[in-house]
Amino acid sequence: MASVLTVPVAAQQKAAPSLDIRALSTKAELVSGGDVLLQIDGPANLTAKSLRVMVNGKDESAAFKPAHGFTGLVGLVTGLNVGSNSIQASMRGSKATAQLAVVNHPITGPVLYSPHQTPFICETQAVGLGAPLDADCSANTKVEYFYRSTSVGVGGGPQGDLAAADNANGFGGGRGAQPNPFKPLDPNAPRPTDIAMTMTTEGKTVPYIVRREMGTINRAIYSIAFLHEPGTPLPSPWNTSTAWNGRLVYTFGGGVAWGYHQGRTIGGLNGNRGNLEDGQYGDYPVAKGFALAGSSLNVFGTYANDVVSAESMMMVKEHFIEEFGPIKWTIGSGRSGGSMQQHMIVLDCELLDHAMTTSKQPFTTDQKTAVAGYSHWDYCTNNKLRYAGVASDINCDANTVPPSMRFDPVSKPDGVRCTYQDAYVAVYGKDAKTGFARRPFDNVGVQYGLGAFNAGRINFNQFLDINRLAGGYDVNGNIIAARMTADQDALRIAYESGRVNDGAHGLSMIPVIDMRPYTEGPGGNVHDTFDGVIAGNRINAAGGGNRISRVYEESVPLFRAQDDNLKILDKWLAAVAADTAPGTQREKVLRDKPAGLADSCFTAKLEEIKDPAKCKAMFPVYGNPRIVAGGPATADIFKCELKPIDKSDYKRPVTDAQLAQLRAVFPQGVCDYAKKGVMQRPAAGTWQSFPPSPAATTR
Repeated sequence: MASVLTVPVAAQQKAAPSLDIRALSTKAELVSGGDVLLQIDGPANLTAKSLRVMVNGKDESAAFKPAHGFTGLVGLVTGLNVGSNSIQASMRGSKATAQLAVVNHPITGPVLYSPHQTPFICETQAVGLGAPLDADCSANTKVEYFYRSTSVGVGGGPQGDLAAADNANGFGGGRGAQPNPFKPLDPNAPRPTDIAMTMTTEGKTVPYIVRREMGTINRAIYSIAFLHEPGTPLPSPWNTSTAWNGRLVYTFGGGVAWGYHQGRTIGGLNGNRGNLEDGQYGDYPVAKGFALAGSSLNVFGTYANDVVSAESMMMVKEHFIEEFGPIKWTIGSGRSGGSMQQHMIVLDCELLDHAMTTSKQPFTTDQKTAVAGYSHWDYCTNNKLRYAGVASDINCDANTVPPSMRFDPVSKPDGVRCTYQDAYVAVYGKDAKTGFARRPFDNVGVQYGLGAFNAGRINFNQFLDINRLAGGYDVNGNIIAARMTADQDALRIAYESGRVNDGAHGLSMIPVIDMRPYTEGPGGNVHDTFDGVIAGNRINAAGGGNRISRVYEESVPLFRAQDDNLKILDKWLAAVAADTAPGTQREKVLRDKPAGLADSCFTAKLEEIKDPAKCKAMFPVYGNPRIVAGGPATADIFKCELKPIDKSDYKRPVTDAQLAQLRAVFPQGVCDYAKKGVMQRPAAGTWQSFPPSPAATTR
């Protein structure tokens, strides 16, 4: 599964009649690392000589000068104090003044999510950055150059023409038997004779030489790579680049794990190799002039905490802008990776497996599939083993978190707990009774298998047994007889904090392409098509129009599909950026969508089909246990309102005695999905911090 999210940069403000200061590299209250890139606008006669800038009482006027593409003056202010800082601007010979309050945070973080997760195992040595310099796993910044060789690698030339894409295996599999097409380059030595050339999106043909910078930000290992020929000026806020096209592709890695270590992979990149490829696109973005960035805490297989991931991306982008200049727009890309909804569905899988295994009623594979709702029961049997540990206190990365550090209720009650909720303890807070993080999990009243019973695929006794035996999980992830009851505060926070993504707010204002290979069927691939449908349903409920679904025959090389989608997104964003007509960003995203772009599916030969009926026939969409239980297609009810057992809910004959049996199984009643979920509400806004910070905005 791959999805691409994009965020266009806001249009630059026009020159104001009085002085105006604004932060370019990040929001003024979210600055990190002691520096911030500022833009100061003013009257037409504002010059570097007439501007005076005081930072905490120190004159920093010399830092400001004209910059290409900006009105006013641009300057990088350094040496900020941790905490509050005062920036004041004035103009000689004028009464015009302006001031800006800046809140600076350490380069090690935290900014949005506090406190840091502990313990935290450093892994800088694993990616060639040497031993950590401090307890926050800091390392010295490392810059290396590589070039793409014309004599080695798939196809022997740049992948920008897609020639190499068909044979590449993507992140995790590397290149298999194919040689690495990149070689190290000594910037001080004579140029090798086998350097390939590449053409950027701007039509410039340049040597295929890549500068890669690696270092640490927010305790994560980051990587930034882009085309740059040694000996020529680097891009900066004041210098444009010959090769960098002004755009950024930011990568997000997949998997599900709960942290306590720094990570050895970097988004879709592998920091310990010189391949310079993003796992989603190969080297296509770099070859075409995009910058490519990511960090180890943007990998859900390291730490599946989307707040920390967003925080890390924000800080890496801030560093990028301060060093290399503002970004026209950013295209985010990632495969797989858990979502809260996916985690909860997989929890249902393990409970269903437990119920049907312990029941005295026999269940065929087809009947189990009907209860689960997926294309095949393999989905549950395979992935409950892989992901059900999101509820378990011992679901730690065995390669990085040793048993001696892990929680044990008897021998180590203060040990590391690797559960979903404990990974988000700063979001959910702690349960006063247990001392552990609050849990949003709930299945009280859920009638597992209701749709399968109504369709005649299971009988009443099977339906009864599934619900009698399903049970739930205790706080340590053990299956117990009682159903799970969510903490009410955790439920409220899940919605308000955006952990349940409602498709509104920021997500409704950006172009989105949900691109996925069709993996349904035996084998139980966790990347089922219905997860994309859920996301689409939520976005559509919030207004829709900004998301496109593109489903591919599984045999299609993903590089070919994804490079095509990158081009589409780039074109879409360029149109939005060039749109100066009145309107909100969302209005511009909708009206600037490329002509003819619509939901579609693709055959193995990349034939595009836009007929929804044909796509549905080619690539059927299934469901999940909560959908079979009668839940909404948005899958956004995590605890249902209850109602009494109602005979009309059952489409097959049930006797009064059988209804009495159901009432005994559901003494509190069953889910009423005609109503909103308990505590269900819109998210409180964007740019939230956890715990809430008075300095951070929430809208």
